[in-house]
Amino acid sequence: MSMGHCSEQRPGFEVTKDWNGADQVAIRSPRGASVRVCLHGGQVVSWKNDRGEELLFTSSKAIFKPPKATRGGIPICFPQFGNCGTLEQHGFARNKIWTIDEEAPPLNYGDNNNKASVDLLLKPSEDDLKCWPHCFELRLRVSLSMDGDLSLISRVRNVNGKPFSFAFAYHTYLSVSDISEVRIEGLETLDYLDNLSQRERFTEQGDAITFESEVDRVYVGSPGVIAVLDHEKKRTFIIRKEGLPDIVVWNPWEKKSKTMADFGDDEYKQMLCVDAAAVERAITLKPGEEWTGKLELSAVPSTNCSDHLDHPGRL
Repeated sequence: MSMGHCSEQRPGFEVTKDWNGADQVAIRSPRGASVRVCLHGGQVVSWKNDRGEELLFTSSKAIFKPPKATRGGIPICFPQFGNCGTLEQHGFARNKIWTIDEEAPPLNYGDNNNKASVDLLLKPSEDDLKCWPHCFELRLRVSLSMDGDLSLISRVRNVNGKPFSFAFAYHTYLSVSDISEVRIEGLETLDYLDNLSQRERFTEQGDAITFESEVDRVYVGSPGVIAVLDHEKKRTFIIRKEGLPDIVVWNPWEKKSKTMADFGDDEYKQMLCVDAAAVERAITLKPGEEWTGKLELSAVPSTNCSDHLDHPGRL
């Protein structure tokens, strides 16, 4: 997806337009890492390391145009996940135009900060309130550290006169070399809900999760840190999370890939969704209450990854 020529420099980030005319925000670290966020959906559409390598997967057949959510990057799933409700799949947040939150104090490299960030805001439209009659404010801070780590902090506030409940997920499409060479560590012995078996509950038996067929699972009560190891690239994604008790693991494999119009037939080999989420049990907010969910993604050489699972607290 090419960047447009029209741009506006802000503290810590730059606002540009994509080829559809949609606003995007770009943050670049002094060491060369970068992240791009599209205001359509508040969606991270690119995250590159300091060598310019893309770390997130986006389908070659992705549709970059409302009302279709882009197949790739990190869509925001709110206020529902999947089709378990009355709204469109994964809720409406990923299909709305977000605004830059001008009231949030900018974060920039320097002044003892090793991060730069942009703050986005989503409030319900009249149409949203017709299908989901709850007044909310959803704020998203996307930050890029000097070392290239990506963090997302979401805050949902109830500005309603009555309680409401919601699900939430960062639907993260990781770019991998070959799905058959990937394994996930940190989810061993956990219970999971299998969406391929009517959400039946099972217990993970393997010492790591590997892939040889379609997978669509919700691991419940998961730890704050897990690792996704890509043997061929000798790269490990470290996923840290707070306020998000579940991990969704999804790969459509060959058969389902062929049924998705915005996904290449063989692209399942190059992607893996590992979502920090709150989906098994809904989050309920009373009037005036606020919920916070945090995700931090790091990409490190696999030889350095073993320490990370032993030291969970860093967000």
